[in-house]
Amino acid sequence: MTKFDDLLATVPTGLWIDGGAREANSGSRFDVVNPATGEVLTSVADAGVDDAQAALGSAAAVQKSWAATPPRERSIILRRAWELVVERTDDFALLMTIEMGKTLAESRGEVAYGAEFLRWFAEEAVRVGGRTATAPSGNGRILVTKEPVGPCLAITPWNFPLAMGTRKIGPALAAGCTMIVKPAEDTPLTMLLLAQVFADAGLPAGALSVLPTLQAPTVVAALMKDSRLRKVSFTGSTGVGKKLIEQSADQVLRTSMELGGNAPFIVFDDADIDAAVDGAMAAKMRNGGEACTAANRLLVHNPVREEFTKALTARIAATKVGPGYEEGVALGPLINAKQRNSVAALVDEAITAGARVHTGGSKVDGDGFFFEPTVIDEVPSGSRILTEEIFGPVAVITGFDTEEEAIERANSTEYGLAAYFYSRSLDRALRVSAALESGMVGVNRGVISDPAAPFGGVKQSGLGSEGGSEGIDEYLNTKYIALTP
Repeated sequence: MTKFDDLLATVPTGLWIDGGAREANSGSRFDVVNPATGEVLTSVADAGVDDAQAALGSAAAVQKSWAATPPRERSIILRRAWELVVERTDDFALLMTIEMGKTLAESRGEVAYGAEFLRWFAEEAVRVGGRTATAPSGNGRILVTKEPVGPCLAITPWNFPLAMGTRKIGPALAAGCTMIVKPAEDTPLTMLLLAQVFADAGLPAGALSVLPTLQAPTVVAALMKDSRLRKVSFTGSTGVGKKLIEQSADQVLRTSMELGGNAPFIVFDDADIDAAVDGAMAAKMRNGGEACTAANRLLVHNPVREEFTKALTARIAATKVGPGYEEGVALGPLINAKQRNSVAALVDEAITAGARVHTGGSKVDGDGFFFEPTVIDEVPSGSRILTEEIFGPVAVITGFDTEEEAIERANSTEYGLAAYFYSRSLDRALRVSAALESGMVGVNRGVISDPAAPFGGVKQSGLGSEGGSEGIDEYLNTKYIALTP
């Protein structure tokens, strides 16, 4: 028994297929662990290939009827789901905190952000358009219409258990597509609770399935080989994304890929340093640094580097570490021991190579998977911590001398998801924004995600966009009709 049992009793723990919870065909289950303590919260059903096929069969069976559902009706269901998620903000927030580790304040922020995708795409559902024109030759009319892609598979990560689901589910359902969600094995509970909310909102059985599993490669491969599936959307590492793109070729599936990042955070000498420190705290420490948009490399103009480093170090050193559900805590645990060991290895290698530690730098002793909030600089070029995603509360500061150097170093990565910079100059803001090889740029802002804006990267950070008016297009096919009156 745990102190969270009352909440956990309201969360389905079976597979969600055909509008309800059921056990896996094999009867197997796996544990969900609280990363703040290492204790088991509960167990969930472990889907196998036959369960996945049952979910896809259910999705395929209702695809035509869901696609034919009037857009306004789809919109009303999404709107009602938004209302229900907001009504249960406290439940969703605590559930995310105990299964993922982020603080309650950040979890509440994710509920607001994640729910907003449902409201946004409820509004977009009735705005799917087309066009008509007279053929230039004059021999008829050109009609262009949009149609739902068909049954979709969404593979979501553990770092934003609600928002990474709603960002995919919202546009899919709005477009008239059915969907299967394979949540991360560390954080399946939030998505299972969301499935229950959708059922309460009136979503037809079969339109949404949720398949927790420890057999993800096998289950996903089986779904992607099935001709009934027409699209896969994935958020996660570039390595896994590449494998999924390869697998998608057999059925020529539509793909949306939001992959890895190595975001630069540039502070120019004309920046408001206090504002830049605030932005760096948000871009680096939000979600404990476990975000693909997290600032990975803090590039600071040498004339202001000492001032910036001192101010940021003071802020990070004052960060209270502990279970995210405890009062006053600003930094929770990392998701699991593997992730904490990965962060520790990057930091240890940098220190061994000569990096200087301003604060932190070590694992936290005791229960749970905690790592000290850390600031380091003087990191030798070529260190892994400068080229790989850290995915932890570690700020790495390096200096630069010229704008050209900053841009060159910011772009010297195979990734291109997010980039940030601070400057008071409008000319520089426009010039540097254009020069950065990134799908998203924050100018004097440390948080850039917005349901009303397209979210996506370039280079090896992915394909396609989520959110904004662009998000629903990922779930629509274009049909051209040549009409002779």
